[in-house]
Amino acid sequence: MTRIIRSYEHGTGEILDYGFDWAGDADDGGPYLESADTIESSTWTVETGLTEVNDSDHPTQSTDTTTKIWISAAAATVNTTYVITNTIVTDDGRTAERSIAITVVDR
Repeated sequence: MTRIIRSYEHGTGEILDYGFDWAGDADDGGPYLESADTIESSTWTVETGLTEVNDSDHPTQSTDTTTKIWISAAAATVNTTYVITNTIVTDDGRTAERSIAITVVDR
């Protein structure tokens, strides 16, 4: 079951970043990480229609406790909601998944 943590509007011509602070507040789906636990790996799944932008100006990143991805909606359908999902594995072997709903708008 997909757990939508946040919802955003994204214009067709925009390139925007999205992400999670896995040690952050409950409003952000956290805190998930135990005090000494860190992110070992992070994988993003992007629904068809949205495009991951991963270049030197827009790198997909993760730190010990945060993850980030850059998204373009240039190929998306206006007034359609897409989901991007971040799956992490921690140093302690935990696996967690959080999702963001992105509605594409014409602006």
